[in-house]
Amino acid sequence: MPEITITDRDGGEHRVAGRVGVSLMETLREFDYGVAAICGGMCSCATCHVYVAEPWLDKLPPMQGDEKEILQELESYRPRGSRLSCQIPFEEPLAGIQVEIAPEE
Repeated sequence: MPEITITDRDGGEHRVAGRVGVSLMETLREFDYGVAAICGGMCSCATCHVYVAEPWLDKLPPMQGDEKEILQELESYRPRGSRLSCQIPFEEPLAGIQVEIAPEE
């Protein structure tokens, strides 16, 4: 099974099995690492905000306007790396992806 490496808000690193065919958010919210995903993946909140490690950014689908608008409102927004995990479908090419849970706002 493909893995996801997650760095939690305390700096702890965790390797978990990714589920192909669902959003990254679906996997992250199953664990107690701080991803609340309040809107359930509708791209209307930022409670699934993560920082994607540089080597993986070019493998992600392009960011849509609504995602970027939500992220740019956050104090923790990073122009390179911030993504909403609900907008990242987890597929085989992302096996091994590294993400860090963004600070809670």
